[in-house]
Amino acid sequence: MAPKATVYKAALQIADMDRHYYADHQLTIAQHPSETESRMMVRILAFIMNASDSLQFSKGLCVDDEPELWEKSLSDEINLWIEFGQADEKWLRKACGRSKQVQLITYAGRSVPIWWQQNEQALQRYKNLSVFNIDEEAVKAMAVFVNRNMKLQVSISDGEIWLSDDSNSLMILPQRLK
Repeated sequence: MAPKATVYKAALQIADMDRHYYADHQLTIAQHPSETESRMMVRILAFIMNASDSLQFSKGLCVDDEPELWEKSLSDEINLWIEFGQADEKWLRKACGRSKQVQLITYAGRSVPIWWQQNEQALQRYKNLSVFNIDEEAVKAMAVFVNRNMKLQVSISDGEIWLSDDSNSLMILPQRLK
């Protein structure tokens, strides 16, 4: 019998001064058996960075032709497609053709600069693609927040993301590669 996903709940209070977005979100996140807690926290961080009422998690790792996080319009057009890791150029080309905006969030530490050096030139042609890198130390530090029922306060200002709960606080500064 295959292992089942672990379900996490996250109550987010987001104050994004950069986008003038202030809202509370109740998320239910299914952690795939093959997914690490760090990667799950990067997914939550991506939600925080792009929070809106219409942003939602897709079926993710279980479906090949969908992003893991997306925002769709009422007419079912994809406005924002969010991918994680070091995606290949072919996959990103497909995403850029299907969505108004595509965001790739890398988080793999020392291998990211090598991947970026190999792919930067090819990815520059996609005008609707943004690439962000989350520092490996920040990804590891987010582990302090992992809990089956997370309650996180988030403050975003000048690109700095502050996460906190009742006993921990962490500043994350995503690096914009493209």
